[in-house]
Amino acid sequence: MNLARLAAEANERGQPVRAGLIGAGKFGSMFLSQIPTIPGLDVSAIADLDPDRARTACAAVGWSDEHIGTTAFLESGTDLAWRDDVDVVIEATGNPRAGIAHARAAIAAGKHIVMVNVEADVLAGAALAREAEAAGVVCSMAYGDQPALIAEMVDWARATGFSVAAAGKGTRYLPAYHTVTPDDVWTHYGLTADEAARAGMNPQMFNSFLDGTKSAIEMVAVANACGLEVPQNGLSFPPCGVDDLAHVMRPRELGGQLSRRGLVETVSSLERDGRPVFRDLRWGVYVVLEAPNDYAAACFRQYGLPTDDTGRFAAMYKPFHLIGLELSVSVLSAALRREATGSTREMRGTVASVAKRDLKAGEVLDGEGGYMVWGRALPANCARNALPVGLAHGIALDRDVSEGTVLTFDDVTLGHDPVADLYLSLVGAASG
Repeated sequence: MNLARLAAEANERGQPVRAGLIGAGKFGSMFLSQIPTIPGLDVSAIADLDPDRARTACAAVGWSDEHIGTTAFLESGTDLAWRDDVDVVIEATGNPRAGIAHARAAIAAGKHIVMVNVEADVLAGAALAREAEAAGVVCSMAYGDQPALIAEMVDWARATGFSVAAAGKGTRYLPAYHTVTPDDVWTHYGLTADEAARAGMNPQMFNSFLDGTKSAIEMVAVANACGLEVPQNGLSFPPCGVDDLAHVMRPRELGGQLSRRGLVETVSSLERDGRPVFRDLRWGVYVVLEAPNDYAAACFRQYGLPTDDTGRFAAMYKPFHLIGLELSVSVLSAALRREATGSTREMRGTVASVAKRDLKAGEVLDGEGGYMVWGRALPANCARNALPVGLAHGIALDRDVSEGTVLTFDDVTLGHDPVADLYLSLVGAASG
């Protein structure tokens, strides 16, 4: 609870933390908007495939011409990682292959790395964290994004002596969303295609939020960082409001919906018939904790913490997350405390590609949020051969795959693929 003071002191010494941002999209722009009001934190360089777009983004969030003029803009994230005026690299491209390459460049250059790119994290985060530790730098989740906020709540629960029954986030979900494509995504957001285009909203990215893929990615990231388990058959998205978390997210033998304690799960803000859930958690995160003894359970009641009907399970939640507006917490923590705001430790889960429709041999997969597959969270130890959604892009199918089927490595030919080899080594170790 002293980051602002540490940053101010660094500023007074004339040694502000210097961040380099790779990817100036929505998340990156939200982060950039805060920089002028954080003494002790500067952005010295921004890499984007379109540097002019990055300059425009800086102007749009309120940077002065002078501030923009003193910032380096470049196309290469790898070149940014090797700059002498960068202390912390922020990877915010959303491209898993690019994210892994940029993270490794930052680590090789002796820079801390903050991974906004959760897609890369669930493919190779365990390896990146080990490489960073060996190099003496920090590899961190991005505070403001839901996985880091959930990891913080899990750590709080454990540090105070409670066991974690469940942890996760909320989202808008119906089973039919799994087959939604970018062509019809905007109807579910109450927008027209023209309105979305004018707002600069990417239909494939927003479709990933809707079709369940992003929830799977984020819940696997939490499981991998916190040592929690992924449900055996994937996320079930139970409808649940904040007042019912302790009742719903507890073991089945007690009347809840968990197959076991210690699971990640996403709760839906919609009932299965489409009605809104009362006091939903669509934008927030939660942890359900269990009292270790009767005394602690009694304290729950005495101090007004809402519990289930046994009095032993209680929920803590945060009803919102501010995405890039909170990212500076990770950057400052890495540079000034040398501490991550969440970090992948092991492969507890993976995100398998599931066919949205009948797919034919020769079709080229279009990846996360596209027309062909959605991502299902599965335990890594029983899904070693499942094709992860992070690799299901730009490769052709060798054979037909029926709608609803999990794609496997046997369905495609990747050839020599270092990212796939790295992933298979990690998930193979988890299976062993």
